[in-house]
Amino acid sequence: MIPDGWSTCDLSDAHGDAARVLPPLFRHFGGRSRFSGTVATVECFEDNSRVKEQLNTPGEGRVLVVAGGGSIRCALLGDTIGGEAVAAGWAGVVLDGCVRDTAALATLDLGVLAIGVVPRRSLKNGQGVAGGPVEVAGIPCVPGDLLFADEDGVVLLPAGS
Repeated sequence: MIPDGWSTCDLSDAHGDAARVLPPLFRHFGGRSRFSGTVATVECFEDNSRVKEQLNTPGEGRVLVVAGGGSIRCALLGDTIGGEAVAAGWAGVVLDGCVRDTAALATLDLGVLAIGVVPRRSLKNGQGVAGGPVEVAGIPCVPGDLLFADEDGVVLLPAGS
């Protein structure tokens, strides 16, 4: 059970090797710097079609983890899709890729972590896969994991931790 007032440092200490810690590549862009939730996943490369689809489903406080292959050529999330995520009840999005519209993202009640910023939009060709196991910056992530993000980083714990 996760205590109220959690921090990623305390969770990492308490769960030892069961805690998967994302490398310190991610920057905060959303209006929430602390967020947590059950993980949903998308794997895509420079096409945000599945990201948009997922963030338009009921979020129920979940966090979408996007394995974007670390691309810095285009953004997988901007203010429009970010606003849709808030309206649908998502807690956050973690992208192994880039965002855009950062001034607007910072005003949203949404946790957003990404590796960078680029103004170019992504392709929209319907490519990508939702709902399967992914790897983000070399760290495995599966739907149902618990994700915790704060000013010190991101910790993933197995479901039921």
